Amino acid sequence: MTELSEQEMRAAITARDRTCDGRFFYGVITTGVFCRPSCATRPARAENLRFFLDAESALAAGFRPCKRCRPAEPAPGLSKLIEVARYIETHAEERLTLNKLAKQADLSPSRFQRVFKAAFGVSPKAYQDSVRMKRCKLALKEGDNVTGAIYSAGYGSVSRVYGEQLRSIGMTPRAYRSSGAGETIAYICRDTALGSMMIGATERGVCFVQFGEDANILFEQLRAEFPKARLNVSSAQDAPELDTWIEALDAHISQGAPRPDLPLDLRGTAFQIKVWRFLLSVRDGDVISYGEVAAGIEKPKAVRAVASACAANRIGVLVPCHRVLRGNGSIGGYRWGLARKRALLDAERSRKADSL
Repeated sequence: MTELSEQEMRAAITARDRTCDGRFFYGVITTGVFCRPSCATRPARAENLRFFLDAESALAAGFRPCKRCRPAEPAPGLSKLIEVARYIETHAEERLTLNKLAKQADLSPSRFQRVFKAAFGVSPKAYQDSVRMKRCKLALKEGDNVTGAIYSAGYGSVSRVYGEQLRSIGMTPRAYRSSGAGETIAYICRDTALGSMMIGATERGVCFVQFGEDANILFEQLRAEFPKARLNVSSAQDAPELDTWIEALDAHISQGAPRPDLPLDLRGTAFQIKVWRFLLSVRDGDVISYGEVAAGIEKPKAVRAVASACAANRIGVLVPCHRVLRGNGSIGGYRWGLARKRALLDAERSRKADSL
């Protein structure tokens, strides 16, 4: 296991990261006490911290063990949990019951479920599902046929992976492998108060809303996002609903009409889709911080990952990532420029004030 940098150790202490317990210890020079990274004691000032790779080094430096986290004693089962996690990774294709895994950790099933989730952020079942899906994606990218990839990843039937595809891939496995090959995306462009806007949609819903300088640039962005899909400009004959959708969204942006509730075809990782779905619950006129989004999806340590998911959003306005600000209240970044983000927020605040 690689040695952590001082910056990583300070971040682990701030997050009280249990997964770093045993990897290092920290002492506080004002109290003479040393602790585990996950210790729940009141945080010390940064300049008063000293770092040690093991408890013996902290004791030799004159620090005494904290009575709360007991750092001189073996970490409470973390090494066992890591062993179980490695077992799940190497046996992901098997049927692993909670009882079987708990027995390996020498814990009751209910306690094992709790401590595993506390250590790794997900349940044992979700951890196994994640390993399976990673194998499936890798097999698809390496050229396996869809059925072969599904079975080699440990799924008992083709229907099992399709049952998980919305939360794990965001599209069908075949579409994931082929970058949209065989799919048809209808698109349409029009000028709005925020500049040129293009909407693209599959038969499942809107998969693309972007803003730019002109229709040609936006079309190139659409083609870059879905390089193997068939792209058809919308006509009333082929996709009459898309013409209605862009009118409704333009009315929302340019005239202050309510945001249309359109069907969405979300495409991304399981984490990204979880973030985007959470953003759909943020009401018109409200704002939220990246940290609050992370807490809302039960991933409080994943603030940077939340910011990355917002930046990766392909469906502007309909998935309202513009409502996410930095923790200090500053506006933060926006894929389509800060001027557009400010304009959207100002318009929503104005509508909220008028309604009140």
